[in-house]
Amino acid sequence: MSIVIKSNALVTDEAMGIVARERAVALSTREWKHRLKGYGYSIRDTDDGRHMLETLPHHVVVGELPGELFN
Repeated sequence: MSIVIKSNALVTDEAMGIVARERAVALSTREWKHRLKGYGYSIRDTDDGRHMLETLPHHVVVGELPGELFN
């Protein structure tokens, strides 16, 4: 179960920057997800094919990840 709270644009932009930077250096999606856990984030794949960035350990949704990060 995810909890959605009011998002702060600055925090969201900062988190998305970390996600994009880590994706650029990771060799695989698995390694990328592992690296994000070190920052306190996880990626949850939804039933409708979207990818949501969440905080750990409470699974608060930060935002939706763009599909181009998964190509």
